Amino acid sequence: MDWPIALTLALIVITLIAFIREWAAPDVIALTVLCAVVALGLIDPSKMTDVFKNEAPLAIASLFVIGGALEASGAVDHIGRVLRDRLPSNTRWAILGFSVLAAFFSAWMNNTAIVAILLPVTLGFARSKEIAPSRLLMPLSYCSILGGVCTLIGTSTNILVNGTLKEMKLEPMSMFQLAPVGIPLAIAGIAYLTIFGPKLIPSRTTISGSLEIKDRTTPLYHILIGENSPLVGRSLRETPLFERGKDIHIMEVRRQGAREMHALNTLTVEKNDRFLIALHGRAGRKGKSDELFSEIGANLLSTIEGVVTELVIRDESSLAGQTLAAADFRQHYNCVVMAVHRNGVNITHQLAEIPLEIGDTLLAITPQNNLEALEATRDFVLTDAPEDVPVATENKKPQHHAWVAWAVLIGVVLVATLTDVLGGKNGMFPIIPKIPIHYAAMVGALVLLWSKIVTPREAYASIDWQVLLMLYGLLGLGMAMQSTGTAKWLAEGMVMMAQGFVAPDWLPLVLLWSVFLLTVLLTEVLSNNATAVMMVPIVVTLAHSLGVSHWPFVMAVTVAASTAFALPMGYQTHMMVYGPGGFKFSDFLRVGIPLNIICWIISCLLIPIIWPF
Repeated sequence: MDWPIALTLALIVITLIAFIREWAAPDVIALTVLCAVVALGLIDPSKMTDVFKNEAPLAIASLFVIGGALEASGAVDHIGRVLRDRLPSNTRWAILGFSVLAAFFSAWMNNTAIVAILLPVTLGFARSKEIAPSRLLMPLSYCSILGGVCTLIGTSTNILVNGTLKEMKLEPMSMFQLAPVGIPLAIAGIAYLTIFGPKLIPSRTTISGSLEIKDRTTPLYHILIGENSPLVGRSLRETPLFERGKDIHIMEVRRQGAREMHALNTLTVEKNDRFLIALHGRAGRKGKSDELFSEIGANLLSTIEGVVTELVIRDESSLAGQTLAAADFRQHYNCVVMAVHRNGVNITHQLAEIPLEIGDTLLAITPQNNLEALEATRDFVLTDAPEDVPVATENKKPQHHAWVAWAVLIGVVLVATLTDVLGGKNGMFPIIPKIPIHYAAMVGALVLLWSKIVTPREAYASIDWQVLLMLYGLLGLGMAMQSTGTAKWLAEGMVMMAQGFVAPDWLPLVLLWSVFLLTVLLTEVLSNNATAVMMVPIVVTLAHSLGVSHWPFVMAVTVAASTAFALPMGYQTHMMVYGPGGFKFSDFLRVGIPLNIICWIISCLLIPIIWPF
């Protein structure tokens, strides 16, 4: 082992630890790695910009825009509601229905978006049919992943692997090249969850599950402090409005027509102050408004409809790492948080000082007409859809937007597929050029922009910039592994190790099973994209050293990097359903490990048949 290989291996280990221990945001870690490989001399500084020539992030960004248009148009949401209204209350039928829906749409759209769209629909169905939400949410997450394995655009990992193959001067994947293994996996996974899910998935409820459905709505009161009120001149924190036992939640304070943006504990009550308050306890009990208003000398001005809802902190949320106090949560989001659900535990004390984490579920009170504004922030995944909230006509998406967005997506798929099959030197019509997926997707995104289906602001907001920056950073690590010979050193080491135990004829097959298992284990604790970037150069070199085709190994890595089911942190959709489902860490182990084994066995049996060594 020479010095560059040792440095590269040390950097890989440090990168793995940084991702597992979450020393920083994934994109920050990845870009730091990119700078590190240059600083350590593992790649030439002049070649650092080569990572930005990779077409994968461009294709992913364009598909984010198309998926954002579909999400905003409400097309998937509408189909989900039709399914919700027609499904019977049988748990197995419900699992089957939502699983098939999630798997189908995630083959064409970002699976995070699919889960965000279907989460409130699924929870609404579970409440109305009195089914434990956990039994539907875990299949929803799992099947959104399984559907993404079926097509090239199903997940960013597939596109990244395809871009890496092109960088290595190898033949890229076609649109449906993964389908022969992805579709059987999806069918097997859905069958497993439908048959065994009601027994294996524990019956758990959401953080608001202890509330009766009628208690999930609560009136909010606009009150005026009269000049004779005993509160005038007193610090707000010393008044009955601040007493914890009364279950009073101050939503808003207005003074002389302007909203007070200062912390509540710093305010002194003045005459003619206007308060918006809720009287609602965490157990669902509602306070007696008349007695309170009489006690504090307040006049009731109006009553509006409020809702007790759950807000899940998204992976790209600006709230991650912040406390409620530091984020001025009440003022900025027009919400009051009553509890935080984290790792199966409800936190109800000292909420303002707890740093929020991705996947936390906030039990909050908010005006019902504020749900759409909360959804627009993209800081939360809503578990209550703002479907019943009156929306201004100018804010509604015209019905034809959904049709145009679907037409664009279908057009991108057809163009990339047909030109790949029919065009090029080996096609039936050589005059037709092959149009790569990144170009077709970019043209599709531009069609949506020119036709005003999405605005530039909406297009930028729909792109997950953290994913793109992370990809660019990790591509630098892949370049270092190839340029220093680290990928070759690791591949030869795997071959030598296996040769001591396996006959030569069985060596490719045994290594295929080993590569799949190793990729799954890494994906459970790392980003799936990070795992794919590190594994693809290794397995391509491994195949060449064995003198066999690289395709079986590349397919094994691609599929395995999208089949992480055993740990809640293994995939971001798991974290989206973790809080709303009331899950515990062990729940994913119980259900996910058998599903991992099923995918491992089916994939490693099919791959050598479909892509022979």
